[in-house]
Amino acid sequence: MFKNLDPILHSQLRLAVISTLIAVKDAEFTFLRDKTNATAGNLSVQIQKLKDAGYIDVSKQFKNNYPQTLCTITAKGKKAFDDYVLSLQDYVGKRK
Repeated sequence: MFKNLDPILHSQLRLAVISTLIAVKDAEFTFLRDKTNATAGNLSVQIQKLKDAGYIDVSKQFKNNYPQTLCTITAKGKKAFDDYVLSLQDYVGKRK
């Protein structure tokens, strides 16, 4: 029987954000925007959804007098990503 895919991660943009954070641990908002080719408004909404789910932490600070938003993946986010990948492997028959 197939497990349900995590609806939070099943969104293309949210999956792209989590995938990026898995690789780099933390990233500035502008880096994520550039990597995902998302609009700032859409990315902001999706980051908030990931934060609300506990998959990422978001901190806001100033760097050289400019606001900076930094996103960091949480342990819960790492586990959710790992579970999502395993579920996808089940779907394509790559996992035993």
